[in-house]
Amino acid sequence: MSFPAQPPTPATSLNRRQWFGAAFAGASAVTLAGTSPLLAATPPVRNGKSHMKLSLAAYSFNRMLLKNWLPEQITGAKFTLEQFIDFCAEQQLDGTELTSYYFPKDPNDDYLVSLKERTFRLGLDVSGTAIGNDFCVAAADARKKQLDDCRAWIDRAAVLGAPVIRIFAGNVPKGDSEDAARERCIDGINQALDHAAKRGVFLALENHGGITATPEQLLKIVAGVKSSPWFGINFDGGNFHTDDPYRDLEKIAPYAINAQVKVEVMPNNGPKQPADLARMVKILRDANYRGYVVLEYEAAEDPFVAVPKHLQQLRELIHA
Repeated sequence: MSFPAQPPTPATSLNRRQWFGAAFAGASAVTLAGTSPLLAATPPVRNGKSHMKLSLAAYSFNRMLLKNWLPEQITGAKFTLEQFIDFCAEQQLDGTELTSYYFPKDPNDDYLVSLKERTFRLGLDVSGTAIGNDFCVAAADARKKQLDDCRAWIDRAAVLGAPVIRIFAGNVPKGDSEDAARERCIDGINQALDHAAKRGVFLALENHGGITATPEQLLKIVAGVKSSPWFGINFDGGNFHTDDPYRDLEKIAPYAINAQVKVEVMPNNGPKQPADLARMVKILRDANYRGYVVLEYEAAEDPFVAVPKHLQQLRELIHA
């Protein structure tokens, strides 16, 4: 996937918002609550045809994997990242998402390189990783820690060979305003982007509740982030709990540089219902998305039983 060095429009002078729309958006206008429309001038410059590969997020085995473990805890673990990588290879996947939560507390380069060796030997890409950051925090020391942690994982992703990190915006602190929290979030992303660009790692902002609970909220952040080919959106098919999640996924799909799907959706924050995976894949295809589709399984059934079935369904859909 490549992006234009200059905006692909006749205009010789575009403001930051217009340029970002040209680089990442589709051809429709998205109206933001309380603002003028955000013009989505053209889709990303790819090659005019969607192409998708299949990956699996380690979060799919969240109930079994140790989190931020110490070396002495790994003995007797139910499931390890190494075993997860082997599982991905057994499923004949193209990639594996090594979610950061399941790494040791302070992973060193030797450990990261061992995972890189294992994935490559088994014919897998490390499709990405994710961090649980919150760029809305207000206290200066807390903000510094969030940014330091983000930069540290950018460095680790570079060692792993992971091209993209899923990042989060966060939640409005008690007593604060969403506008103020958004500005801090934008500032945090902009600072992290400087480091990400140097290390060749993309930052993909996920629609993940909080101040990204609706497409309008998410796109307000996108509009404030400085122009960079190293920034985009992580399309999460299960995270909009609005009255019509599929309609809202269509609004953000043109910005996607990484995509993950869940097997359940929750319209109006109501009871969970099976996700229409075919519709999600079509939304991505219609947006000319090129990249990984990552299954993130969160349903109740044993993942060792359920995940292979859902992977097969997705494999058939993305290659249809």
